[in-house]
Amino acid sequence: MRVILDTNVLLSALIRVDSRPYKVVQAWFDGRFELASSAAQIEEFSRVSRYPRVRQAIGPLEAGWLVNRIRESARMIERLAKMDVSADPGDNFLLGMAQAVDADFLVPGDKTGLLTLSRHLRTRIIPVTGFAAEFGLR
Repeated sequence: MRVILDTNVLLSALIRVDSRPYKVVQAWFDGRFELASSAAQIEEFSRVSRYPRVRQAIGPLEAGWLVNRIRESARMIERLAKMDVSADPGDNFLLGMAQAVDADFLVPGDKTGLLTLSRHLRTRIIPVTGFAAEFGLR
């Protein structure tokens, strides 16, 4: 099963180890699904992790560790389809990632935006709580 996790989900996993995003990322570490990512997502993750508010919660070593783990273990997507589907143009690259690998799930971190689509081609778009529930992660 191929999964795209929104950058916010990845960041949230580092911020709170008792959170559902953490449990979802841990399920990837445990090999329960294949994570797909891209240079565009790593760039976004690196940029956002340097915001002052985020740096108060996540240190550079933690952020770098996760980026390295993604580069080593995730399926890295080389080419992204150009999209203009999401109401938030900043989310279109996630849809491009989902399309490029024919992802089963796209798990956004916000309550709006991508969730209003519910599906992109065959990719189901579900919130972290729904995805965690499907895996029995509480």
